[in-house]
Amino acid sequence: MAVRRATAIALVGIDGSGKTTQAMRLTEELRAAGVAVRYGPNPGGRRWLARATKKLGGQDPAKLLGRRGLLVVESVLRWLAIARSLLAARLGGRIAVMDRYTVCQQVSVRVHGGGRFLQRAVKLAYSAFPAPEILILLDITPEAAFERIERRGTDHEELSFLRAAAEAYRDMGVDAVRIDGGMPEDEVAQAIWKTVLTRTTVATG
Repeated sequence: MAVRRATAIALVGIDGSGKTTQAMRLTEELRAAGVAVRYGPNPGGRRWLARATKKLGGQDPAKLLGRRGLLVVESVLRWLAIARSLLAARLGGRIAVMDRYTVCQQVSVRVHGGGRFLQRAVKLAYSAFPAPEILILLDITPEAAFERIERRGTDHEELSFLRAAAEAYRDMGVDAVRIDGGMPEDEVAQAIWKTVLTRTTVATG
């Protein structure tokens, strides 16, 4: 197995898989090891849009923009977020730890019924971004992810959506290191750290 110097490490998976928690932990672990690193959240902007439209009259973004219109806006916002994260890390000579990456938007468009044209357009637009040295898929059952989301109480996802998203990740044949996201948080973090150490070299300060 070839060992490469890391410039980007991305964590992906369905909602509730632990992407944000583990991306933030990895960022702190790398920083503690003396590695120049930058955390990139890369949101699609749905929560921001919901808050913005609420202030403008309370209409749901999907009703205001339409299903495909919302997906287009989400796709543009996430594209800009990923571009900003990668550029800021590169200009600062830091490793980009990416909380979500290109495949996340492809899955979102597919599961939300964006249609083939939008799926192809998003795939083409997002192909501008380089493949990360490590792509980690946090694999978790939709049922376990649903329970996590309900416990944290900050948002809500239908179990049917989580099942469809999990199926989309499988069907798309994502070329990623699969880690069991259903394990205890510390065990997941240890598995991610081991993956990073064995698959890349990182420059410490």
